[in-house]
Amino acid sequence: MKITHSEVEHVADLARLTFSPEEMDSITGQLNDILTYVAQLEKVEASGVEPTTHALEVENAFREDETGKSLSADEALSNAPEREDDTFVVPRII
Repeated sequence: MKITHSEVEHVADLARLTFSPEEMDSITGQLNDILTYVAQLEKVEASGVEPTTHALEVENAFREDETGKSLSADEALSNAPEREDDTFVVPRII
């Protein structure tokens, strides 16, 4: 599949992008190189190959939640510019 200069201009227009004529020629060439490579990949025999989401087998990348030492309210608010009881005071936005 070959992409034409006018197709690249059309897509650039849809994306509201502007390119100089030299950039447009470069982008057209690069997209054609990409499409040529993808066409080569389509020829690879991949029947019987299981689809994967990762290059390495990862069964569970999550860890168990564990409780740990926390800061007390006084420690957490020790550098606050302003506080009220056990909370930060911040400027009103609405």
